[in-house]
Amino acid sequence: MKRKEKLSIAKLIDHTLLRPDATGTDILKLCEEAEKYGFIAVCVNPFFVRTAKELLLKSKIKVSTVIGFPLGLTFPEVKIYEAMQAVLSGADELDVVMNVGAAKSGNWKAVEKESSDVITATPGTIRKIIIETCYLTDDEKRNAAWTVMKAGAEFIKTSTGFGPAGAVVKDIEIIRSATEGGIGIKAAGGIKTLNDVLTFVDAGATRIGTSSGVEIMKEMERGNY
Repeated sequence: MKRKEKLSIAKLIDHTLLRPDATGTDILKLCEEAEKYGFIAVCVNPFFVRTAKELLLKSKIKVSTVIGFPLGLTFPEVKIYEAMQAVLSGADELDVVMNVGAAKSGNWKAVEKESSDVITATPGTIRKIIIETCYLTDDEKRNAAWTVMKAGAEFIKTSTGFGPAGAVVKDIEIIRSATEGGIGIKAAGGIKTLNDVLTFVDAGATRIGTSSGVEIMKEMERGNY
């Protein structure tokens, strides 16, 4: 395999560790793996943002964290504060859970305002709004995609990985069609193999969230594609 091909895949991957029992030692390992394979970012819970930032200070790897995770049903003001605090702690990217309850109620104005307010409060960062597709109808996925894009987010993210289902190829296609390439798409949740990554990228994903990044890169090294 050509080094360029390895790097191009690595630069799509947010190397993720969001387990509630993760330790500082686990975060150290995560960051070491990210440096070894050249992943674009690590994604950790807010408590570990400062730790990850210090570990990656001399690298170009971004630190991403989650906001309103995993349900998205906290007060908007809490999400805004959490997002601002994460940035102050060193987060470069924010994966913000949409208020799915508001979306299911058809209250798209509330969804847009919350997303817009978080985005306004965190200039200079990358914001990925998690719409948790497993709970939405196809029409709701389209509405969510439009709403998030209108609010000014840089990415739509499919899933938290904590719901009953994760990323689905059809959902990537729905989002891509609805937004016509106007926003990045992060597929996340249940992505474990190189074939998964390639399938989602072919469908339109521009970023991949996975806790199996090392295994995926090892597959590439073995030429399993």
